[in-house]
Amino acid sequence: MSTFRLGLVPGVNPDRWLRVWGERVTDVPLLVVPVAAAQAEAALRAGELEAALLRLPVDRDGLDAIPLYTEASVVVVRKDHLFTAADEVALEDFADETLVVPGDDVLGWADPPGERFAGPVPTTSDAVDLVAAGHAVLVLPHSLARLHLRKGLTTQPVPDAPGSTVALAWPTDAYDELTEELIGIVRGRTANSSRGSRAQQPARAPERRPQPQPARKRRRR
Repeated sequence: MSTFRLGLVPGVNPDRWLRVWGERVTDVPLLVVPVAAAQAEAALRAGELEAALLRLPVDRDGLDAIPLYTEASVVVVRKDHLFTAADEVALEDFADETLVVPGDDVLGWADPPGERFAGPVPTTSDAVDLVAAGHAVLVLPHSLARLHLRKGLTTQPVPDAPGSTVALAWPTDAYDELTEELIGIVRGRTANSSRGSRAQQPARAPERRPQPQPARKRRRR
């Protein structure tokens, strides 16, 4: 394999894992492939990626995944919005608000609070435009909010909003030693871990051979 292709959805920062890969796997470069959150699963199934850092849920039929962390959500509002007067916001506070849920939403709302924005909003970027214009508020995972934040907007924590779980996923039938190495890296295994066939093994100490003893001089009687 000339490269190991790792899909990366918006908002996920893999820098520390890329650095460790470069230190441990010197013969196979790790190629980061940006992919939309909604397209990551399809790219894995099509063989376009060896693995992906994506957001759950995914269909586990033919794919394996390990959750890495769950990201808290925040509300994106204008800096003059009344939500900025509090340290955090509860979902019940959205009762009189218009909430925009874009077509590429990753939170999977079961029952969005407040009044739903009626028009079509294909992307998160489009939703942020509506927030900036004062037409709605938007709830996003914290990293996505930072990615899309612009002048005049701010964020507030929403502790009881759905979170977004980031996971490492790969095709079940494509699992190999490089996949195992990446799993070990994102799980924080050391280079000398027994898991993974590419793990470095400690060098064996050289065997000590007995040294010849100098001949003793015989004393004359």
